Amino acid sequence: MNPAKVLVVTVLAGTLSIGAALFGERWFAKQDIDLGRRGDDGRIATLPDLRLPDLSGQEVASNAWGGKVVVLNFWATWCPPCLREMPMLDELQRGVDAGELQVVGIAIDAREAVERFLAENQVDYQILLGNADTVALSRRLGNRTGGLPFTVVFDPLGRRVLSHTGEITADLVRARILPLLDQETG
Repeated sequence: MNPAKVLVVTVLAGTLSIGAALFGERWFAKQDIDLGRRGDDGRIATLPDLRLPDLSGQEVASNAWGGKVVVLNFWATWCPPCLREMPMLDELQRGVDAGELQVVGIAIDAREAVERFLAENQVDYQILLGNADTVALSRRLGNRTGGLPFTVVFDPLGRRVLSHTGEITADLVRARILPLLDQETG
């Protein structure tokens, strides 16, 4: 085959793949599932009805977090940026009254790997086990690329106020999460 044809086909295939990844969620998303009110950007705008197991197998429902600022953090044991931000999330949870804030780590990983990791790295916030549906949910919450870590924050009224793909920083916590808590206490 002609090298020019190979190059054209490769570029075309790459362009189609990237386009499908970036825009495919809107084309192929299931519209019959109501996970929460959607914003103008098409993303879920309110805390969805989420039910996932914890490490003991007990189902935890998102309605247990009503009236709190909720920080959902999608992570995995094999993700270095996820592991780097965990101590900051742990400190955030420990530093705020449990009635005001709930940090929830949603592990996109095998139960055994999560159990091994947490046996050596204890955290004081809730850890739940995700699945393929949870990854799809993260996309509808704003994680367009499906990357990890992904953090989404809801205010005490359950409104999505932040979606962030990638490692969160202390500056982001100070600028976008702590003010929500100040409003609650002030």
